[in-house]
Amino acid sequence: NYSIDENLFHTSYESGVLEDANETYEESMFKMTVSPQAAPETSTTIDLEFVKGVPVKLTNKTDGTVKTDPLELFMYANEIAGANGIGRIDIVENRFVGIKSRGVYETPGGTLLRDAHMDLEGICMDREVKRITEGMGIEFARLCYNGFWFAPEMDLIRYSVDYSQRDVTGTVTLELYKGNIIARGRTSPYALYNPDLASMDIEGGGDNFDYNPSDAAGFIRINAVRLKTYAALRAKTQE
Repeated sequence: NYSIDENLFHTSYESGVLEDANETYEESMFKMTVSPQAAPETSTTIDLEFVKGVPVKLTNKTDGTVKTDPLELFMYANEIAGANGIGRIDIVENRFVGIKSRGVYETPGGTLLRDAHMDLEGICMDREVKRITEGMGIEFARLCYNGFWFAPEMDLIRYSVDYSQRDVTGTVTLELYKGNIIARGRTSPYALYNPDLASMDIEGGGDNFDYNPSDAAGFIRINAVRLKTYAALRAKTQE
């Protein structure tokens, strides 16, 4: 009843009853994941280690399993994420040719690795670099979806993303439970996060960075100029 495309990364389902956007699917359709309702009652805790943005080690802290070979690591990520009901989506997407199409996807290992990677970027990556790479991520996905892997604009994005990952090294601890990926901690030798600077409890925590919370008053006034100007114009035009 379905058109199925399957590879190491994901399985996709289209056609058949899925052509009715309001029609549900049978649970027996899925190949890589169990439903969250059928997932174990106990969670699985893992550590995922990255070097320059690339996953290099997966440790299952619940049963002691360790994977470092790239293929074995990815296949094991599929296994444990799928067993915990992680990685299913049901979407209506926009094809390159202008047609909307419904697809149901299961991407257990990819979902797990992406969540861990995004979490680690949060502690390692500069705010403005993060903002720019988020935009590049959307463009990367669009080019992939439309088949432009070998386009020059894709080369630009790939090289830029590689550069952005130079400090994305560290370990993320995750708990997997009934379709949820719960971040439990993260650490990196290149962390930009400074607990003293961010603390609400340590007086003078920002002294080493020439930072004083009272500086925020001027910051707020400067940023308010644009908003006050706009509000004044709106008030004038609405009179």
